[in-house]
Amino acid sequence: MTAQPIDSQIQVFGGVDTHSDTHTAAALDAAGAMLDAKQFPATAAGYTTLLAWLRSLGCVVRVGIEGTSSYGAGLVAVLRAVGICVIEVDRPDRSTRRRSGKSDPIDAEAAARAVLAGRATGAAKTHDGVVECLRVLRIARSSARDQRADCMRRLKSLLVTAPEPLRGQLRGLSDTRLVATGAALRPDTSDAANPATATRIALRALARRHTELTSELADLDKLIHPLVAQANPTLLAVHGVGPEVAAQLLITAGDNPDRLHSEAAFAMLCGAAPLPASSGKTNRHRLNRGGDRQANNALWRIALCRMKTHAPTRDYVARRTTEGLSKPEIIRCLKRYIARDIYRILVPETEKDLALAA
Repeated sequence: MTAQPIDSQIQVFGGVDTHSDTHTAAALDAAGAMLDAKQFPATAAGYTTLLAWLRSLGCVVRVGIEGTSSYGAGLVAVLRAVGICVIEVDRPDRSTRRRSGKSDPIDAEAAARAVLAGRATGAAKTHDGVVECLRVLRIARSSARDQRADCMRRLKSLLVTAPEPLRGQLRGLSDTRLVATGAALRPDTSDAANPATATRIALRALARRHTELTSELADLDKLIHPLVAQANPTLLAVHGVGPEVAAQLLITAGDNPDRLHSEAAFAMLCGAAPLPASSGKTNRHRLNRGGDRQANNALWRIALCRMKTHAPTRDYVARRTTEGLSKPEIIRCLKRYIARDIYRILVPETEKDLALAA
């Protein structure tokens, strides 16, 4: 009987510390012994070389990567394409870094040990579907929205110190009228040394920029809203969920929401799972300030909408109020219940059964 090559018998658990220009990888065997550590360029050729290096050490079981949705996204795609299980790993906590120090090889080894020990179990997001399209489009939308709000603030700030005839003409106008009137100003640009003329030029520039950003937002919404319906039309039918809220919840779950193994995990991801803070005879929970804060805000918006327009929610609020809970406490409870409902829509029972079978 021919003996197998030794590298095919070794189970390899990898860890990668990612950066913009280089990735540092470490490899452990099943017993936790360090096999090797090496640095690779963060390029397509570097990803291929890193994969070949891991395979040269043995049978690659799992690879833990820091920053799977940022610097490590390219490497994740390469590893997943060949069927390697990729685990998302958080950076080491401060106590671990105080004991072990800080370097790229140390962080890569820590990522590998987290995967080997089972402390890191979350599958990395994929970035190859409709939800990824939503994510990148909403980045542009968020930037345009913030810049438009900044334009409005600066418009109103200029009016405070504007010369009185101009100030009297524009003060008291609604935001829409203010933008329209400002964009229609026709100052004499050859007289920019005059404070009144300079103010008119500045107001016109800000108003026109506001108008352009509004048009840009409308164009992006025309692209985003159909993608939300394509990704999960059932989500839009939930009371209190509009296209913006639905898009954020879809982005939080990712293109592969089946990676979320339970509704409790999704609630923790959204920062809506209260954390136990009990000791002795004291039994209580404290506010969870972690998780995806944008997803937490989306749940908060759903809760506020339901408190105003959803009869069962209004009855729940009334009952909990008589029990002595404050409004913030009730909203926190509602967010946890809403997270459970959203999870059941994002990950239907059939998908969960397939994930468990795999």
